[in-house]
Amino acid sequence: MATETLTAERILEVTEEVLRRYGPAKATVVDVARALGVSHGSVYRHFRTKAALREAVTHRWLGRTEQALEELTAAPGPAPGKLHDWLATLFEAKRHKAGDDPELFATYNVLIDESSDVVDQHLTVLEDQVRRILEEGVSTGEFAAPDPAASARAVFTATARFHDPSYAPTWESETAEEEFEQVVGLLLRGLRP
Repeated sequence: MATETLTAERILEVTEEVLRRYGPAKATVVDVARALGVSHGSVYRHFRTKAALREAVTHRWLGRTEQALEELTAAPGPAPGKLHDWLATLFEAKRHKAGDDPELFATYNVLIDESSDVVDQHLTVLEDQVRRILEEGVSTGEFAAPDPAASARAVFTATARFHDPSYAPTWESETAEEEFEQVVGLLLRGLRP
């Protein structure tokens, strides 16, 4: 048996490793427990079902991106530059996840399909961050957005090609960066007062 204290965070770390190794179709709670050196009942004390464990892993994965973007959202600076940097950071985070660990990225795409509530919450957080940047820009006179929430949804939808996982095969194209800058430039010009 394991000698370290079993925590939810440790279970999630090991679950990521197990998912990377076996994939979402074959990975089981027993595999996670075995990797931890505990009984599967110990894992179930922290996560009542396999689905709850998989949702928690998905939430943790998406939360990393949310945290990095929240730091940009809360940072001082001109709203147009902040919005550009926020979108660029989101694009880079998604590209990084897809390119550096394609097996885990594919696994998370399966988990995301299973965890629509977690994904919906994630998208709500991201849209809210964009809304806050737009509101800041409106208050400083840098943006004209009569309905910042609707404008945030529009910005998020207009840039989907650079963050929606279904577009991942196009993210490494030679023109991806240039296309990103063109779309974001257009959006920023459209938001000017």
